[in-house]
Amino acid sequence: MNTSAHAIVVGNEKGGTGKSTTAMHVIVSLLKDGFTVGAIDLDARQGTLSRYFANREATAHRRRMPLPMPERAAVMVSDDPEADREKLFAILGDFAPRLDYVVMDCPGHDNSLSRLAHNFADTLITPLNDSFVDLDNLADVDPETFDIRKPSRYAETVWEERKRRMLRDRGSVDWIVLRNRLSQLDAKNKRRVGEVLERLKDRIGFRSAPGLSERVIYRELFLDGLTLLDVIDAGKRPDGGVELSLSHVAARQELRALMDALELPAKPASGATEPVAAKAC
Repeated sequence: MNTSAHAIVVGNEKGGTGKSTTAMHVIVSLLKDGFTVGAIDLDARQGTLSRYFANREATAHRRRMPLPMPERAAVMVSDDPEADREKLFAILGDFAPRLDYVVMDCPGHDNSLSRLAHNFADTLITPLNDSFVDLDNLADVDPETFDIRKPSRYAETVWEERKRRMLRDRGSVDWIVLRNRLSQLDAKNKRRVGEVLERLKDRIGFRSAPGLSERVIYRELFLDGLTLLDVIDAGKRPDGGVELSLSHVAARQELRALMDALELPAKPASGATEPVAAKAC
């Protein structure tokens, strides 16, 4: 199978960390930069990413807005893991030779499809709410000393799939942990989480980067299937022309920082490889 497309996997074995919102903004950022993108919803039962795109199509039709769309597919886990794997292989076999990027949004739990996606990842993005509740998804942390006792089950899963990837095609996985929903409050807790992540990243092999803050606009945009980039391009909010606020400007800076931190490869016409700049931001 030709795997020329760069595979981005958004994965975390915990729900509510902003995986689908992150995936959607990465996808639209790439589309607005002129890349061809395939989006695969591997949590079709929950279907958050699929609903996001359905809302986007409805808004484009209702408001006659020219919204860029990726090619899309969804896979729902069944009682036949082998059939599920074959379906995902077929989708990847279709997307990978034709498209620049394939973005896979994983469920918030462990299953065979999620593991297979991690095995194909070139870039793995793990959104993490900035709390010790979510940090538990990466490591067991001593509550008194904040020492790292051992990596979590998810960290071990990523390690295993990276080894399998290396054996399969000698490829590597660039793992980025995004600190989502950073709060201005509880500075002590935020500092401690940051200190633990700093010690942990070399131990289990990831890079840390700032993600998306807790902002009302991200929740508002879902119902219209829009991203912050669509709002910025329009110069107004989707609900009737309110001018961009300082909060929107700050959110734009966050998204630029996120895309820059991913250091995604671009393949310009010259054939050279360079990081994808967040031009659309």
